[in-house]
Amino acid sequence: MKRYICLFAFCTWVCAHVHGHGGVPSDTAKVEKKANFGPLFKNDDVIKLRIVTNIKALQKDRGASPSNHWAELYYARKKKGDLKIPIKLKVRGNFRKASKNCIFPPLLLDLPQKKDKNSIFERQNRLKLVTHCQSEEYIFNEYLVYRMYNLITNYSFRARIAQVTYEDSAGLQKPVISYAFLLEDEDDMAKRNKAKDYNIKQIPMTRIDSLQMATVAVFEYMIGNTDWSVPYLHNIKLLAPKGGKYPIPVPYDFDHSGIVEAKYAQPAEQLELASVRERLFRGLTYPPALLQQVFARFKAAKPEIYALYQNNPNLKSGYIKRTLRYLDDFYSIIDNPKDVKRLLIYGGGKPQAAGVVIKGLN
Repeated sequence: MKRYICLFAFCTWVCAHVHGHGGVPSDTAKVEKKANFGPLFKNDDVIKLRIVTNIKALQKDRGASPSNHWAELYYARKKKGDLKIPIKLKVRGNFRKASKNCIFPPLLLDLPQKKDKNSIFERQNRLKLVTHCQSEEYIFNEYLVYRMYNLITNYSFRARIAQVTYEDSAGLQKPVISYAFLLEDEDDMAKRNKAKDYNIKQIPMTRIDSLQMATVAVFEYMIGNTDWSVPYLHNIKLLAPKGGKYPIPVPYDFDHSGIVEAKYAQPAEQLELASVRERLFRGLTYPPALLQQVFARFKAAKPEIYALYQNNPNLKSGYIKRTLRYLDDFYSIIDNPKDVKRLLIYGGGKPQAAGVVIKGLN
């Protein structure tokens, strides 16, 4: 017990002295009205896309340095017919890039600088496309995690669901139709938050903005995700805010979280967890006052978070019930001071979890 008390006292001192009181930039989650980042992420309607490329060549290109593949992107417009945009495609990712893990790999779309001004892709240049991997049900499950975090903070990536038809330009394979989602470009997300890229590794969590770091850690705990690391920038993007003193973390790639329920998801062996559904807090030991400030954000967003799942026609009824129970458990924990101390402040008996190195699951 003395070891836990000392750890708590030390990290409380760190948060109070290293970051300072009142030195944490506020995040009011206001929508930026002046900046124009194009129409793509301004609503949640499903968009219909068609990608024509050499599917076999693309599928085989999963090495350490994938090549660009020429392709045509067609966007279905209501009145003027399909709009064709020449693009370059590249296989991306880590775990999901491997053929043993995903039948269809995630992609990076490189769009030309000059495009039709009436296109939904106006002002978009590089976009990640999260594809169906093994099953398209994971698409909706992970997409909603991004939507959840949008409700918590503006320091988050925006996403948009698309129904994509993949056509083989060589004519050797039948078209494949599946859901996917587009992810906001990193530079656009940074500019939207009046920040710049902070791509420096080996930065400890103690040197990150306390409020935002605690927000990320609590969110990852809520969704049952342990597959992230600040020092190794694994599934974490760091921003240098304008006028801010400390970097701000932004999480992404949530397919290994318990809430998504991907069958291939496994926790890192070092964490000694039975499954990804078992929650483990991997943040620092923050002062109770700071945690309560973070909890207030989650409690305020609770009705909207639940609404994402309730009566959602794209989700199976069983998954909805399991997810709502999973969220119930989280809110029950943060409402109970004893559970907060036991599971978040004292790390659920595993306070060393914050220091476990996660470079990426293979």
